[in-house]
Amino acid sequence: MPPLGRRTFLTAALATSATLAGTSSARASTRAVQVRTVDELRRAVAAAQPGDEIVLANGTYNVTGSQGIPITGRHGTASAPITVRAATTGGATLTGDRGFVLADSTYVVLSGFKLRQRTTFDIPTTCKNIRISRNDIQIADLEGVNYVLARGDNTVIERNHFHHKSTLGVFLAVEGPGSAGMARGVQIVRNYFSDHTFGGDNGGEPIRLGLSGRSLSDAGAIVEENLFERANGDPEAISVKSTGNFIRYNTVRSSLGGIVLRHGNKSRVEGNFLLAGSNGIRIYGNDHLIVNNYAERISGSGIVLGSGSVRDHKPEDSAESRKGNDAPDRVTIALNTVLSSGTAISGESQRTLPPLGCTIADNLLVGDSGQLVSMPFQQGITWSGNLLWGAAGNGNIPSAGFTRKDPKLAAGSDGVRRLGTGSPAIDAASRTYPTVTQDLDGHARSGRADVGADEYSTATPVRRPLLPADVGPASR
Repeated sequence: MPPLGRRTFLTAALATSATLAGTSSARASTRAVQVRTVDELRRAVAAAQPGDEIVLANGTYNVTGSQGIPITGRHGTASAPITVRAATTGGATLTGDRGFVLADSTYVVLSGFKLRQRTTFDIPTTCKNIRISRNDIQIADLEGVNYVLARGDNTVIERNHFHHKSTLGVFLAVEGPGSAGMARGVQIVRNYFSDHTFGGDNGGEPIRLGLSGRSLSDAGAIVEENLFERANGDPEAISVKSTGNFIRYNTVRSSLGGIVLRHGNKSRVEGNFLLAGSNGIRIYGNDHLIVNNYAERISGSGIVLGSGSVRDHKPEDSAESRKGNDAPDRVTIALNTVLSSGTAISGESQRTLPPLGCTIADNLLVGDSGQLVSMPFQQGITWSGNLLWGAAGNGNIPSAGFTRKDPKLAAGSDGVRRLGTGSPAIDAASRTYPTVTQDLDGHARSGRADVGADEYSTATPVRRPLLPADVGPASR
């Protein structure tokens, strides 16, 4: 799937979903139902028909009993979904043991609530085309409780704020049917993930997209334009453990977590900003494309091409054996910019299987100290066209794989350092990239690409690092 073309940053719409600009879009409505108690809400939901909008008055509601608020056998349509929303965004708070309990339903929108229940909010496999929109999600901070589990196809999770967890458990997990399947076509867009402070070394991800036993299932998920701040519960802010996903245009700022392709194949990591954190992008598995990403002031490595304990995971492997690291094969790392980080690009030596058939090309690497490249395995990597600069040493990048010249970077009003006039990076790419039609800023890549994430332009960037106002319940 190619990157999306958009006219402005704040009016972008997903090509795969024409209605993601908000849940208040114009649509046919058969009736509006105002409710003021949990029992009234339950009755209205049980009777809901396509196009109905059920509005819960502002207030705090203690939802008691195991039934929660059932949404069972309710079926809207693409043009007339069933909408259940708070009277004003953030105006209705649901506490208690369980909130909404979904089953056998399609085209339902849940919008504008503060969710404070004690159990995971589950979108099961029997539900499809469910939209979770503009909610403030802070489930009770209990050990091992995940905030949201999405298992239904075409679930859309957009413009929510997931925040404040100090115990084991993830903000948002995506799984699927059985022990090996994945929900298809999940979209995770314009959410704000903040303030996860779990002190363990694993199990506190903001997004976990799959599991090791599900890693060979094709999810086709889009994780786009989300903001992560103070995501310190795990080294992986976006943990990908499935196949065929698109991780693009996200901003990870001041966080322990980075973007990690931990299991699975054929994902595309594109146009992400990783700023002032501990971890950048780390890669295992096969046939990934890592392109147009911008990492600056990462204390570890901007990009890590991993090593393997197994060559390839196979469908007949046990779930336990799939927990091993799959050595990267045929991975392309190209047109990225890494600045002022501990190491720009590195590998791993703690496992025995090296990358094979991988390409590291046309990246812009600038460092202030240390080494720009530290790659223990060289035999499986082709290097070309990389541009290096700064006081940092070259490291062990092969001499034929780079030039050392001043890229003439200049910081914009958003702090991003882009190419200046006369930069030697302009039109200097060593390869062609027919599927890469835009740069980090959303500007067209034309002719021979410029080295690094930025294609030189005097136009205003279409995309920029995200801020809290750009995401979450109140965003446009």
